Amino acid sequence: MKIALVDSGIGLLPAAAAVRRLRPDADLVLSSDPDSMPWGPRTPEDLSAHALAAAEAAAAHAPDALVVACNTASVHALPALRERFEPALPVIGTVPAIKPAAAAGGHVAIWATPATTGSPYQRRLIAEFSGATPVTEVACPGLADAVQWDDPTAVAAAIADAAARTPSTVTSVVLGCTHYELVGDAIRTAVEHSGAGPLTLHGSAPAVAAQALRRLGLAPDPAAPATGTLTVLLSGRAEPLPAAALSYEQGRLLAPVAADR
Repeated sequence: MKIALVDSGIGLLPAAAAVRRLRPDADLVLSSDPDSMPWGPRTPEDLSAHALAAAEAAAAHAPDALVVACNTASVHALPALRERFEPALPVIGTVPAIKPAAAAGGHVAIWATPATTGSPYQRRLIAEFSGATPVTEVACPGLADAVQWDDPTAVAAAIADAAARTPSTVTSVVLGCTHYELVGDAIRTAVEHSGAGPLTLHGSAPAVAAQALRRLGLAPDPAAPATGTLTVLLSGRAEPLPAAALSYEQGRLLAPVAADR
């Protein structure tokens, strides 16, 4: 099987690594758009055009499923992507894990990009799934870019800023941008230090990977032979994994696989 993932940058790594853990025999196509990122500040129409271009580049490699491993692109471009590729190519979007976080109770914070924070889309999810659970939206300006370019100083500053604006009563944080999952440990540490106790993080990658396999009618098989290949497309160009990707555990997990066949 071959699964393609699309994002503006290396935010697709957590979902790709989750697929790799569930099915080491799956071929992966990672199609990002570093020449045009960030996508968040773009108009919905412009963002959709860039997401479609990245998806078209991935589709040229004949995947069996396409994962939109980006919250912002899922908000704005998912209908256009599904209209273009389905039913021949299943398209799986990424939704912030608000539902399981709210079900666990406590006080939930949603860390997201400024473009997503306060958006009608996120507000609808909160209204639909939060119930009586209190939810606080926390915008994280600059964090996705700092993660993308592996700038530890900027990552630390952005996390500290967001943690300072996260209520001390928060017991769980929804990572509403796929880039944030790459620095989850640092986020946990910062919020726990400013809060009242242990913190639970809710990322989207495991659920997205599981849903991709379900759409293909496949079961997880972590013990399968590690024969899966890796194809990396950067704004349509076939390239190695970016150096910044190797700074993160998820990128290093993908690095040893074979080159594109």
